[in-house]
Amino acid sequence: MAMGLSPGSRGRHKPPMSEINVTPLVDVMLVLLIIMMLVAPLLQQGVPVKLPIASNYSDKPETQEQTVVAIAADKSFYLDAKYVLEHELAMRIEDDIRTKVEKIVLIKADEGVDYSAVMAAMDQLRQAGIEDIGLITERRNAPGAAGAPGVGGN
Repeated sequence: MAMGLSPGSRGRHKPPMSEINVTPLVDVMLVLLIIMMLVAPLLQQGVPVKLPIASNYSDKPETQEQTVVAIAADKSFYLDAKYVLEHELAMRIEDDIRTKVEKIVLIKADEGVDYSAVMAAMDQLRQAGIEDIGLITERRNAPGAAGAPGVGGN
């Protein structure tokens, strides 16, 4: 009983329990933590692109704050994993970059994409006033092995 009345107390009342039972709260929080741990990697996948391998790179982890233009093998353009028509890229970049602190745009192009598609994306970025552009590549760890993504130099 919550009031603490027992048959032998006869007139003596115990004060109500004022302690919070935290066990259900902990159970719910652990379930939410597990769900977030499983869902978070799925949210960061973006566009499936096979990156070219380069030995000249600098490590830069991908964050949600970065603006990434992906060019898939079929030459379709994506801005932060959302499909964009090529001629709309400059307008969408201007809208997207206006609210961000980091004014750098990273290009993530499939290794099978023609150089002209990458240059078209860079032209659209220049039209939008973006001067800082990085190219995302795969890091070469050992001869013939690919590793973690990095931002290509040069």
